[in-house]
Amino acid sequence: METTKKHTHDSTKEKGHNHDHEHDHGKSPVILFFVGLAIFLSAFFVNEGTLLQNILFVSAMLLSGYHIVLEGVVDTINDTKERGKFTPNVHILMTLAALGATIIGKYEEGALLIIIFAAAHFLEEYAEGRSKREITNLLKMNPTEARLIQSDGKVETVDVSDLKIGDKLQVLNGDQIATDGIIISGSTSIDESSINGESIPREKTVGDEVFGSTINGNGAFTMEVTKDSSDTVFAKVLQLVNQSQSNLSKTATKIQKLAPHYVTAVLILVPLFIVIGPFLFNWTWDESFYRGMVFLISASPCALAASAVPATLSGISNLAKRGVLFKGGSYLANLATIKSVAFDKTGTLTKGKPSVTDFYFLTGSTDMKEQDCIDVIVAMEKTANHPLANAILKNFKAEKELALTVENEIGKGLVTTYQGSTYQIGKPENFTLVNPQINAHNEQYAKEGKTVVYFAKDDEVIGLIAMMDVPNKNAKTVVSYLKSQGIHTTMITGDAELTGQAVGRQIGIDEVVGNVLPENKAAIIKDQQERYGSVAMLGDGVNDAPALVTADIGVAMGDGTDIAIDVADAVLMQNDLTKFSYAYSISKRLDRVVWQNIIFSMFIVFLLITLNIFGKMDITIGIIAHEGSTLLVILNGLRLLIPSRE
Repeated sequence: METTKKHTHDSTKEKGHNHDHEHDHGKSPVILFFVGLAIFLSAFFVNEGTLLQNILFVSAMLLSGYHIVLEGVVDTINDTKERGKFTPNVHILMTLAALGATIIGKYEEGALLIIIFAAAHFLEEYAEGRSKREITNLLKMNPTEARLIQSDGKVETVDVSDLKIGDKLQVLNGDQIATDGIIISGSTSIDESSINGESIPREKTVGDEVFGSTINGNGAFTMEVTKDSSDTVFAKVLQLVNQSQSNLSKTATKIQKLAPHYVTAVLILVPLFIVIGPFLFNWTWDESFYRGMVFLISASPCALAASAVPATLSGISNLAKRGVLFKGGSYLANLATIKSVAFDKTGTLTKGKPSVTDFYFLTGSTDMKEQDCIDVIVAMEKTANHPLANAILKNFKAEKELALTVENEIGKGLVTTYQGSTYQIGKPENFTLVNPQINAHNEQYAKEGKTVVYFAKDDEVIGLIAMMDVPNKNAKTVVSYLKSQGIHTTMITGDAELTGQAVGRQIGIDEVVGNVLPENKAAIIKDQQERYGSVAMLGDGVNDAPALVTADIGVAMGDGTDIAIDVADAVLMQNDLTKFSYAYSISKRLDRVVWQNIIFSMFIVFLLITLNIFGKMDITIGIIAHEGSTLLVILNGLRLLIPSRE
């Protein structure tokens, strides 16, 4: 499926390229590289030092590295014109080094340099392409067509961009769902892995929400469009993908900015090195020029330039495959520096829906058994339509199906008559005749932050049900992990302080801030920043948006609102908190790998330069050691594609 024009992506722009330029090499340079490599190897089968052998080495150099030469010369000229100052790149250093090796008759070494550098160059591009694949593959999944049901009942295939909110669509077996909507007839199972990373299909029926780009299973259904194609959840995922490819980490950005200055310094030092060699080290001019070429190769920042970008993109790819999308490498890199994490309570640390936690009935002092009470309660709550009723119906099952006429009376709650008695379900404050045992249970549950409703027969309370928005099953594990990393944890909630503290105790959170108005959440984040430093915020609602923006790293829960996803720096495509702790562990690994690469690459440069000055380095060893370090740095970055065990 091709990408619609609304979400086109220029795949030729590899902004993460380590040499600070953008190219689409295609297949031709790769083919020519292997042709050049074959010629290079064949040169060893002719007489050594002959004109034919030298011609073969030069041919190998030109075929394998012509794109290196072009990028070195052309990009340097173009970047210099664009920026108004001399802006060389690493390729120009390699071109000059190969040219210098040829001038002094080291044809084999010049060819070897270009071949290894080109191989490292292609490997890095492969590494970057491999790292991006998990997220850029999403671009190919953007739906383009839909089966629109016309007013006369006929079905017409139309472009997704032509759809309007309220349109009716037919979705057949195996179809890609065109846009977000609601099922109005039929049932099916849908593969939603493109949205939430979950491989197991979800069962869907009338009233359930479906998402654009997901794949329908064996069933067929009719849906109503609820969002414009540019506002779907998948469209927002695509926006994240585009941002993640253009936003580099601070370290990668600094390296890219440093590279032209570093290369300029090397271009200045090499002639000086050659000129002072005979005077300072008593070298001949030929030896000084030779040492100058070795210095040029040794000092080139190839490995340094590859230290951050492949590793960062590998980390982003690793997380994208697991349903965690970052808007850029800088946000992933900065996650390792957080000192405090603030959580919204409802829907983030908790399930977002109340559940029955406790109940108590005075069956000993009444002629009603516990199941009799439950039968009446279920029959009454079936007529209601609110979260507490849903929680009660989910927890209790009736043995007798009672057909009751139920009234929702202001100041009383639900009221019905059954077998000559009046039954009532409502808030505790609606009742006066309350047994001390009921009061004791109510006080206990209230201290635990639970919401209590009473059940009464003929104005006498004979039972109560306690409900609570219970913690997310992973909340305690994630909070414990963060605390083990020395990170302060805070829960922010609009609920009463007592309710918040009750949830906080269950999951072991450090600090609970209750009775918070939506407009005050951002102020709490600022206070946390002053007290602890870098702060991450996790939330899922519209009222979390200001806090997500204020935080150093804003993380939206994928089942949350569009506005939360829009303003966040990262999105957990499923409401799975363990994915946040996993992202943190990947961020820490990224930080370690990047610094390993930087230290190793600079150590190799200093080592080779030092050995060269003392005459302990020849051009062949210099080439192998220098380009080999570049290959190792790239491969070290690719390790971030491997799932973290932390």
